[in-house]
Amino acid sequence: MTVGKNEKFIILAVSLGVILNPLNTTMITVALPAIQKDFQLTTTNVSWLVASYFIISAIFTPLIGKLSDIYGRKLIFLIGLGLVVVSSIFAPLSPNLPVLLVMRGIQAIGTSALFPAGVGIIRNTIQHNQNRVIGTLAVFATTSAAFGPTIGGMLIQFGGWPVIFYVNLPILAIGIGLTLMFIPKDKKNTAKSYKLDVIGILLFSLFITCWMIFLLGLEQSIQIGTLILAIVLTIVFYMYEKRRDEPFINVNFFRKNLNMAVIFAQYILSTVIFFAVLLSFPTFIQTVLGKSSQMAGIVMLSLSIFAMIMTPIATRWMERSGFRIPLLISVLVGLVGVILLFTVKENSPLVWIGVVLAVTGISNGIQNIGLQNLLYTSISVEESGIASGLLMTSRFIGNILASSIFGVAFATGMSVGNLSTMAIVLLVVAVVLVPGMLYVTVYEKKNYSKKT
Repeated sequence: MTVGKNEKFIILAVSLGVILNPLNTTMITVALPAIQKDFQLTTTNVSWLVASYFIISAIFTPLIGKLSDIYGRKLIFLIGLGLVVVSSIFAPLSPNLPVLLVMRGIQAIGTSALFPAGVGIIRNTIQHNQNRVIGTLAVFATTSAAFGPTIGGMLIQFGGWPVIFYVNLPILAIGIGLTLMFIPKDKKNTAKSYKLDVIGILLFSLFITCWMIFLLGLEQSIQIGTLILAIVLTIVFYMYEKRRDEPFINVNFFRKNLNMAVIFAQYILSTVIFFAVLLSFPTFIQTVLGKSSQMAGIVMLSLSIFAMIMTPIATRWMERSGFRIPLLISVLVGLVGVILLFTVKENSPLVWIGVVLAVTGISNGIQNIGLQNLLYTSISVEESGIASGLLMTSRFIGNILASSIFGVAFATGMSVGNLSTMAIVLLVVAVVLVPGMLYVTVYEKKNYSKKT
């Protein structure tokens, strides 16, 4: 059995693993009202089901990437799938929020293993169009998140919120089967010794958690002590990591590549807008408009479908005209989308909400593929590993910030007024994206034209 004949099955196995993180990130958004009611939770408490998932993912994605280098990609990939199996079986049986949070944490660790280990598997086994396959996986991982609310909304009608965990099991069964059958065994790596940056991991975990506690606590008061601690830990983490030979997060990569740092920042801000809308509208449609979870899922299709449609269109557009015009148009469309959020009221027809979501989807579809392609175009092949890992971490950071905005904006409940509060914050983010996109595309125009 040769690898060449089984490339499609290998790619399929990795793809099934890669989609589990984004799908489980967003399927729960439609289930939040039901979970909140069953466990009698506040909006802030229930938002931790989403926020904690991203914190754990942000921490474990780069960590498990290093572990897969040491112990083997196939082994780590299978362990990740196994952890998701455990969480998918036991999460629906949770008697309270703490137990459900633990199960979600196990799920987050498991799904965090799948992207870095999957990319490693592709690099080791796929010989044709390897970079294109990896880039497609990254885009697929991001855009597939938009289908989570639709899938979740459909499923909840049949079995309540627990069914969003059981739906993983058929995907996991196929993924595990394909992995065991077609992905080659790991080769022992004795060429290089590795040393995990335990202190760096601890500092990263602490400062991310402190920032989350501070942001989610803004609904009550400004926690000065927590803010100071978060800032101090962030500085200490940066100072420590820049002196490490094998750091947990390579901060020197950003110091040496300022333009790359701005691209990552743009990706974070773009994710903030997309996920804040993705997180809030399923609950808004159910709570304020009084529609079913199934109807909420159908309306959310507008966001996901237009984001997916724009991905291939934007790719061809950028191949012909470069990155600048498409990306600038995308941020302007995104600005319009945020402004349209102010038009959503208690009596807004679902068709209009679909239009508002479509505008956001169009903007994100262009930005998502554009920023990723701009990143991979501007770095060497040797740097693609660290770049892809940091890109996923950037997505998680954007998701964390969006979760925080959701928790603060809707602390007093889901309402039109609180939706407008969120829209004001997103409007600031959308405005900041404009000069940032000008900066990264000016660099592209000056330097990449030499390659064409």
